[in-house]
Amino acid sequence: MILDRRGALGALAGLGAGIAAGAMDAARASATSINAAPLVLLSSRLTQGGWAIGQAGRGLTLDLAGAPVPTAPDGRFLIAFDRDAGPAALLTGKLPSGYSATLPLAIAPRAWRIERIDAPMRPPSLPSAEYQRIRAAEVARTAAARAIVTGAQGWRQAMIRPAAGRFSGRFGSQRVYQGQPGSYHTGLDIAAPTGTPILCPADGVVILAAAAPFTLEGKLLMVDHGMGLSSAFLHCSAHLVKQGDAVRQGQAIARVGMTGRATGPHLHWGLRWHAARLDPLLFLPA
Repeated sequence: MILDRRGALGALAGLGAGIAAGAMDAARASATSINAAPLVLLSSRLTQGGWAIGQAGRGLTLDLAGAPVPTAPDGRFLIAFDRDAGPAALLTGKLPSGYSATLPLAIAPRAWRIERIDAPMRPPSLPSAEYQRIRAAEVARTAAARAIVTGAQGWRQAMIRPAAGRFSGRFGSQRVYQGQPGSYHTGLDIAAPTGTPILCPADGVVILAAAAPFTLEGKLLMVDHGMGLSSAFLHCSAHLVKQGDAVRQGQAIARVGMTGRATGPHLHWGLRWHAARLDPLLFLPA
């Protein structure tokens, strides 16, 4: 059952390791033994590009489709679903004794838009071989940044919009660059004048603040929110924080620009949970 994230998190702020019966209207997992503690989803958007926050009973080790899922000391956990996630997923919790609890999840599919962009697939001034060499180094830097574990707790918060402005590009849409099909859009674009403050959507730690613009992302800023969840802010005109800084929700961390591959000033806000690319709109209040 999908619950309002802000309300669920607030109502459960004082929740201990156990969960009182009737405290939350959420689906509980089936278990192979009455000794196996339950799995509970506290709030969720069970769709492609979506997420869920839940509570695991004490001692359970979790995995989602075979991949390990970390849990906080209080048993809280975060899972999320890639843009191309299949229709079903299985969350499993196991006790050292061998007992287990399982929670089948139905992931709703979505219909994706086609967007035509009047810009080249890659910067036209760079020959193909040179572009590939530079791009490989940039991708390696972003991968290394996402591998940093900071212990940030922003993943527990209901996120806020990082900038005012109209949504000029939606997550998941297929992009066609001057007639050439490209990969799908991996974030949410917010059109705003150059210099508009970019606010941190949730608490975190800065894991990358690129001084020199990347070929596509421009002046890239990345923030880790903990539990594998990270934000990327593309095309910035300036950064107001540096790598390693702890940042708070609502803090100005950068300014909107049009560095990198951009046809006008805007913020591209991307979200990932580990390798899964997520829809930022699904993390904002409805």
